Amino acid sequence: MKKIYKTLFPLLATSLMAAAHTASAESADCQLLTNVTGYTPVSESKALTEFDWMAFDQGKVKATGKGAIQKIYTSCHVIDGKGKVVLPGLIDAHGHVSGLGNEMLRVKLRGVESEEKAVKKVKAFAKQNSKSQWILGRGWNQVLWLNKQFPTASSLDKAGIKHPIVLRRIDGHAAWVNSKALAIAGITDATPDPQGGKIERDQNGKATGVLIDNAIGLVESKIPAPTLLEQDYAFDKAFSHLLELGITSVHDAGVTQLDLDIYKNRVKENRLPVRIYGMLNGSGENLYRWLDEGRIADEKDLLSIMSVKLYSDGALGSRGAALLAPYSDDTDNRGLLLTKPKQLDQFVEDIIAKNFQVNVHAIGDKGNRVVLNSIEKAYKNVGGKSLRHRVEHAQIVSLDDIPRFKTLNMIASMQPVHATSDKNMAGDRLGDERLKGAYAWQKFIQQGTIIASGSDFPVELANAFHGLHAAVTRQSHDNQPTGGWLPGERMTPTQALRSFTLDAAYAAHQEKVLGSLEPGKWADFILVDRDMIKDKPQDMWKTNVQQTWIAGELRYKAK
Repeated sequence: MKKIYKTLFPLLATSLMAAAHTASAESADCQLLTNVTGYTPVSESKALTEFDWMAFDQGKVKATGKGAIQKIYTSCHVIDGKGKVVLPGLIDAHGHVSGLGNEMLRVKLRGVESEEKAVKKVKAFAKQNSKSQWILGRGWNQVLWLNKQFPTASSLDKAGIKHPIVLRRIDGHAAWVNSKALAIAGITDATPDPQGGKIERDQNGKATGVLIDNAIGLVESKIPAPTLLEQDYAFDKAFSHLLELGITSVHDAGVTQLDLDIYKNRVKENRLPVRIYGMLNGSGENLYRWLDEGRIADEKDLLSIMSVKLYSDGALGSRGAALLAPYSDDTDNRGLLLTKPKQLDQFVEDIIAKNFQVNVHAIGDKGNRVVLNSIEKAYKNVGGKSLRHRVEHAQIVSLDDIPRFKTLNMIASMQPVHATSDKNMAGDRLGDERLKGAYAWQKFIQQGTIIASGSDFPVELANAFHGLHAAVTRQSHDNQPTGGWLPGERMTPTQALRSFTLDAAYAAHQEKVLGSLEPGKWADFILVDRDMIKDKPQDMWKTNVQQTWIAGELRYKAK
């Protein structure tokens, strides 16, 4: 609009803009951040804009610039950035807020080096939480163990813990339980596998205590649901953690009715400290009622509900990801489809018909193809191509299917840390040929597909700088392997930052209000102690957040 006014009405445009800026500068909320090195993506360019000062007023960005500060902002309250780096607030395009909060209140098994050490941690936790009805936890990963074998109920039973125990694998797609939990759920050696799930059994057909994907529900359905007060407390824990990490917005992948009630209550009470783009849990019984109730939005862009999360398949680590050909290290196994294709087709059409975005978890090449096929069919029957539907994860995609993301206007919602977490086992699971379409970020970017990056917390740590580091280096924190794993797919620092900011906002239909520090957008920004654009990329994961601002308000400051 400014270009049009300047062309047709230069004098009028100049006077109007000057009056508007002057009025803004006189606002009590006007603030001027100076002495910083700032970077922001911009809507009309693939390059970053650099700045050393930023003016914001009434929660929104007014201007950024380098060098001399415009006179109209000199009366604003000055904030000395003390030479720190300023970035747009980071957007995690795929996380689980309630899962993060609950994990912070449960036994933590991330990085535990053996089944025996995991049992010791569970025993210690049970002793400290003797009044708990169930012992719950998450984070074990048998790939890190010497024998690389799934754990068993017997090892938990021998610990003498009287409570039923349910311990989710790090990816959430398997659960390790004790015999008491199996008994409560009525699972015996003769219990059949549910559709889309698997009860692990030994050579004699005896249930071992590991449940895969939909089989987990047989036990977890017996766990008493948390109260609203308990879950609200877990959300407090999660939000505080996210703000410390510079995350100002989360795409919450799988919102339940309890989650939704808490979010809506917090908006009414002005207690929602982080922006939420919620994906309704499409596997629950409330889906069609939610669709009939329609979208949810608020004028401050704190809560937006206009999408649904569905599942195609499982996860690679537990060999539940659905593959077109058998696993290279388990030749009788092609993984699991959690939703039958015809059922997925119906869900997709029904959701699109209600003008909601469809976001489907798909990890294996078959799981991804099933999703693309469903979307393609839905376009022919009900339309909806402009809704920016998403594949959540898109980890292993057939080379024949990658171009279909562009043709179908699909967004690849990916988590860079999955590549560095999976690199030690992905080759064993898939073989060299299938790796060509695995974690294939540049193949998507070069064809013009938007990548919205996230972490998938609490599957991975919620620190987005770990994801940015993984995206740019494809290395572990000790810089291995040299040159990066499948280095041709590395992102540039600019591409990586954009995927965690402006492109993530685009994936939520929010690019006009979030994702960059352009005039008129919400002043969501962070101050950090490293320059991710110019410093050594190997050190990017070490970045510490000094301040987090949302809508021009300081929400976190490092001590």
